[in-house]
Amino acid sequence: MATATVERSNKIKLTSSRIVFNIISYVFITLLAALCVLPFVMLISGSFSSEQAIRFNGYSILPQEFTTEAYGVIFKSPEKVLRAYGVTIFITAVGTILGLFLLTMTAYVISRQDFKYRNKISFFFYFTTLFNGGMISTYIFYIQYLHLKDNFLALILPGIMNVFYLLIMRSFVNTVPTALIESAKIDGAGEFRIFVQIVLPLLKSGLATIGLFMALGYWNDWYNAMLYMNTETKFPLQYMLYNMLQKQQALAAIASQVGIKVENLPSNSLKLAMAVVATGPIILFYPFVQKYFVKGITIGSVKG
Repeated sequence: MATATVERSNKIKLTSSRIVFNIISYVFITLLAALCVLPFVMLISGSFSSEQAIRFNGYSILPQEFTTEAYGVIFKSPEKVLRAYGVTIFITAVGTILGLFLLTMTAYVISRQDFKYRNKISFFFYFTTLFNGGMISTYIFYIQYLHLKDNFLALILPGIMNVFYLLIMRSFVNTVPTALIESAKIDGAGEFRIFVQIVLPLLKSGLATIGLFMALGYWNDWYNAMLYMNTETKFPLQYMLYNMLQKQQALAAIASQVGIKVENLPSNSLKLAMAVVATGPIILFYPFVQKYFVKGITIGSVKG
C-alpha cells in the first residue's frame, strides 16, 4: 500500500514537472517566434508609413501617418510589375526543376559504389569550390562562346549546379537502401528507370530542402540580370525594383542639387515596400514545403 502511494506521488511529481517544462518551452518558443516575426511586421508597417514619419520617428510596429504612396510608386505601371513577376516565376520554376533533376542525378551517380570513376569525377566538382575562373572569364564565356546576351538562359545556367547543394543531395541519396536498387536490377530495370521510379520518390525531403534553397537563389537574383540582360521586358522582378530604386535616388539627388525640397519623396518607405513586394510570394510558398524542409534539414545534419 505504501509502495503504491509512493509511486502515485512520483507520477504526480513527474506530471507536474512535465507540465512546468512544457509551459516554459511554449513560452520560450512563442517569444522566439515573435522576435523572428517582428522585423517583418515592422517591414510591412514601415512600407505603409509616410517618409517624413520614418525620418523623424523611426520604425514602429504600427504604421505612422498611414499612406500607400510607396506602393503607388512601385505600381505606377502595373503591367511592368506583372511582367517582371512572370519573368521571375518562369526563371525560378525552370531553373529549380532543371537544377534539382541534374543535381539529384549527379548525386546518384557519384554515390554509387559500383561506379568506377566516381571519385575522379567528384574531384572536378570539388575543385570548383576552391578555384574558379572569376567573373571576367565567366562573362566572356557566356557572351562570346555561348551567345547568351539578353537570353533567359543566362539567368538560369549560373544557378543550375551548386556543389554545396550537390554534397547535401548526395547525403540524401546515401539514405536510399542499396537493396532496393539491387532488387530493381534483378527485376530487369535500367539505371534511368531505377533513378526515376525508385530513387526520386524516396528523396522528397531532400528535393524540398534543396529546391527551396535553389528557388530562393533564383528569386532573389538580380546581379546576373544586370550583367546579361538589356531588354526591359526581360528584366526579372528584383532587377526591375533595383532599377526603380536607382532612378528614385537619382531623382532625389538631382532635386536636392537644384534646390527642390524632397522631404516627402518616398525613399526609406519605398525600400520597405519593395522588400514586401519581392518577398511576399516566396513566403507564401514556404508552408507547402515546410514539412519536408524540416525533415530534410535533420537528415542532412545527421548524415552530413
